[in-house]
Amino acid sequence: MKNQIIAFLKDEDGQTSTEYILLVAVVALIVFKFKAQATERLGAITDNVFNGADGWVNELNSSN
Repeated sequence: MKNQIIAFLKDEDGQTSTEYILLVAVVALIVFKFKAQATERLGAITDNVFNGADGWVNELNSSN
């Protein structure tokens, strides 16, 4: 029995569909868990970018 367990742990034939499903499930759980925080931070980043771009455009227009 011990040899079978060791052989099972050493077996590296490749990932099965079950392992891929588990990986997708874990990623989905992480996304759902942190969705609100990510949305808030990405919104703040895009707001800063667009506000900065608006400032540059206004500076260019006022200098002309």
